[in-house]
Amino acid sequence: MNRWNQATKLKWITVLLSAALIVIIARMTAIGSYIEDTKAAAVWSNAFLQEDRTVMTETELMQRIEEVAADKRVAPIDARIDRVWKAIPGYNGLEVDIEHTLKQNESKRGDQQIAYVMKEVKPRVTLDQLPPAEIYRGNEQKPAVGLMINVAWGNEFVRPMLDTLKQEGVKATFFFDGSWVKKNPELAKEIAAEGHEIGNHAYSHPNMNELSEGRQYQEIEKTKKIINETIGEHSQWFAPPSGAFNSLTVKTANQLGLKTVLWTVDTIDWKKPSPGTVVSRVRNKVGAGSLILMHPTASSSAALSDMIGVIRQKELVPGTVSEALSEDRLKRTKVE
Repeated sequence: MNRWNQATKLKWITVLLSAALIVIIARMTAIGSYIEDTKAAAVWSNAFLQEDRTVMTETELMQRIEEVAADKRVAPIDARIDRVWKAIPGYNGLEVDIEHTLKQNESKRGDQQIAYVMKEVKPRVTLDQLPPAEIYRGNEQKPAVGLMINVAWGNEFVRPMLDTLKQEGVKATFFFDGSWVKKNPELAKEIAAEGHEIGNHAYSHPNMNELSEGRQYQEIEKTKKIINETIGEHSQWFAPPSGAFNSLTVKTANQLGLKTVLWTVDTIDWKKPSPGTVVSRVRNKVGAGSLILMHPTASSSAALSDMIGVIRQKELVPGTVSEALSEDRLKRTKVE
């Protein structure tokens, strides 16, 4: 609001005229010095006091903030084990940051709008606190979508997919087969260097549910080691080849510090569908928290840009598995 509005201008004109009048009277009387010193001082002091009264006291400001804070609060959502979707991550809530809101608005006047500073509130139960369980999706309240690209063989379409992701400004999670990393260390490094997340896809692409506990451990641990040695990263997600797993798989991956991830939407690109079919599958099934499975195939490579477009049309944000499964809110709200 313009401090020099019409009312303020009139007030200051009155102040100046009064001061001039006092000077004239003071010079015409024997007590001019006294009047000049006291009356003029009183007029000026009163004018400034009236101006100061428009600024809220800290108590008044706190009252206004607290009255609105409860309405602005968004409760966090706890992680849980769902009967169908198994482990579902939690989602941070939001509340007014009283201290920072006070600081940011300390010079506000009573008729000015308060800018509320918000902060995230963690859920009481997080994904890490749940017992080991497979994960098929993120929280249904978080408008994020995880892109999963399983890489076990074939390099022809890796670079075109990387180019598309770069053009769209999107990061994905590439799940590496350990033997593929051994054969293609430079390409594996290139994928990681472009900022994509790296996951574990076992070593020799076996059906994990057919293996003993020792063999399952070997498949995951060997790939974890080669990823670390080649790229210098520690993966945190394990995607069972062909989606074949059992409770022992989940337990073994957990022992090695990895969570077992499946998918919500399958492109079924290994059957070589048309790019349009892949996009339609995504359009029909994707939603908040979805994980989309694909491979570096001709179908998914050609469909990837339109796939990302469909996700965005639904007001969802495509990204890595970690981004989709974290409790963090996508857009950190600072000021409202």
